[in-house]
Amino acid sequence: MQLESSDQIRNLAVVGHNDTGKTTLLAGLLYTGGVFNRQNRVEDGNTVTDFDDEEIRRGISIGLAVCYTPWSDGSDEHKLNLIDCPGSGIFVHETSSGMRAADAALLCLNAASPTQVMAEKAWEIAAGIDQPVMLHLTKMDRENIDFEGCIAELQQNFDRMALPVQIPIGDGKDFIGVVDLVSRKAYVYDRDGAGRSKVSAPPAELEGQIDEWRGKLTEAVAESDDDLMEAYFDQGDLDQDQLVEGLKNAIRNRALFPVTMSSAGHGIGNSALLDAVVKLLPSPAGSRPMPATDIGGEPVEIERGDGAPVSAIVFKTLNDPFTGRISLLRVAAGRMTSDTSYWNARREGAERVGHLMHMQGKTGQDVPQLVEGDIGGVAKLKSSVTGDSITSRERPLHLGFPDPPVAAISFAIEPKTKGDEEKIGEAVLRLVEEDPSLRAGRDPQTGEFLLSGAGQLHVEIAVSKLKARSKVEVILHPPKVPYREAIRRPAVGHGRHKKQSGGRGQFADCTITMEPVATPEDYEFVDEIFGGSIPQNYRPAVEKGLLEAAARGYLAGYPVGNFRVRLQDGKYHDVDSSEMAFKVAGSLAFKDAMAKAAPTLLEPVMQVDISTTEDFMGDIMSDLSSRRGRPQGMEAKGNAQIVKATVPMAEMLTYAPALRSMTQGRSSFTMTFSHYEEVPRQIQEKIIAEAKRADEES
Repeated sequence: MQLESSDQIRNLAVVGHNDTGKTTLLAGLLYTGGVFNRQNRVEDGNTVTDFDDEEIRRGISIGLAVCYTPWSDGSDEHKLNLIDCPGSGIFVHETSSGMRAADAALLCLNAASPTQVMAEKAWEIAAGIDQPVMLHLTKMDRENIDFEGCIAELQQNFDRMALPVQIPIGDGKDFIGVVDLVSRKAYVYDRDGAGRSKVSAPPAELEGQIDEWRGKLTEAVAESDDDLMEAYFDQGDLDQDQLVEGLKNAIRNRALFPVTMSSAGHGIGNSALLDAVVKLLPSPAGSRPMPATDIGGEPVEIERGDGAPVSAIVFKTLNDPFTGRISLLRVAAGRMTSDTSYWNARREGAERVGHLMHMQGKTGQDVPQLVEGDIGGVAKLKSSVTGDSITSRERPLHLGFPDPPVAAISFAIEPKTKGDEEKIGEAVLRLVEEDPSLRAGRDPQTGEFLLSGAGQLHVEIAVSKLKARSKVEVILHPPKVPYREAIRRPAVGHGRHKKQSGGRGQFADCTITMEPVATPEDYEFVDEIFGGSIPQNYRPAVEKGLLEAAARGYLAGYPVGNFRVRLQDGKYHDVDSSEMAFKVAGSLAFKDAMAKAAPTLLEPVMQVDISTTEDFMGDIMSDLSSRRGRPQGMEAKGNAQIVKATVPMAEMLTYAPALRSMTQGRSSFTMTFSHYEEVPRQIQEKIIAEAKRADEES
């Protein structure tokens, strides 16, 4: 469909916990809107928004996806862009990205258990970006659904202004429709899944309930605006126009959170929901502009309306083995046209936009333009990736976009087949383009190629995609802890290399003093030779030899740090000395000094910040203690408590699944390197013994 105005658009991020039926609901809305002539189902693997092989195999949403449906409010045709966001906490960045591209969120809640982890996280994200939220109760056809109890729970756990704009007709298996409290019309459905209703007067037995809930809704709308409050006191009520306009404004300003409901499997509530979205939620023209900064980093308000400079955000990159790379765009301002050159503000380079598309999952339909506020796709952008802003060259801007979260868990990966080493880098790069919350790279100390993500399942899914898309199979194993070796006291070391086997021999002799210094990164080589006991041209070879020996380690094969070397004396031979001989002598002197300098192992210690609630504080503190953690304090952040602690990295390798299990997924953590400190003696002995055993076996 071709649009001419952003007033015709509604951009809705569909969010919530796993198994609340978000993807099923979207499939039903597309069927009701006439996009498809039958209901697609998750269990059949044919839904538009779960198109990735891993999503189909696992039956869960992994990445965000976009679809749209036309819908008429009786006078105008609208395009509803629907962003299906994953319901697992490990994919929260996908949800955050999808919400940033939308103008409102539809928070799906299982009517049997409305308060769940991902619902709480999505609610927090919406609050952080000041986004309107419509709460949507799913699975209303289940037995023992307590509608009034649901509303009370939503008001207690989300906001007291969570109020129904619909009430159910029937309950359990007798749930057949909804009454719209604003229009006082009943939407009654057959259970055929089509989602099209018969609109009629509401059942007489519900009149009392309708009056009660409509009265609460009217009072809440009046509370949201001083003029409406005055009219409410004068009239004792609000007229229909005042109620509708006041309700729309209250929703847009997050002063009220409307509650709708459905049974997506049977299509009950679909058309009523589409009507509510069009009538109550803001269009891009009526929503707040996306946050932006100029190229100097100063906040600016983007210009919107006819003739405004183009600015758009790439909020998702799809890499499909058949269709190639597709970038999903939200046009924040201006009118973007196909086959036009624009500007990538971050990369400071031109970006040609080819054929623009309206997207149904991974399938696009070419359109000549995307109007302001619309969402679409474009194939094969040259350099733009997720999070980049595409703007006019004359008015470059950086549109606000959420930063990827810090990875919570890392795995070392190695190919099953030796010939696949080169393939891994390129294949993983494509995955990171698609999912910026993945991290990949080689650890400079251990040499391992690490793949990091939000959780073990996150990394396992990435590995499955490597196999399916790039035909690369890898082995996952926990990463090596980058221990360091150090010395605790000064020591003198002597190294002599002498070899005579006919002809020219080899000779070098050096004496060094090793001293501990402050941090593992510190190293200093001090030349204290006076005179010519070692010629000047051989002294760098001594340093090279001892540095190579330090890199190989002394106790357990880990590099030695935090030391200073003083080269103090030596001997040479006019004929038999060489750079190689002094390099060997330097390594021998290093080993001799290490044996006397009380060598020890150091381990990386991480700064860990855990976001949780009071309910889990005891379990978390006890677990941290068992991991040799040291609490550093707590601070309140909204309803959450942030526990700060330092914990050895070796104890944190399995923390992500442990925390998820301990808190039912309601807590999260970030981890950054803090410092190195000495490993306890009994643990050192185990590490050294394992290193020696591995060395013997190899």
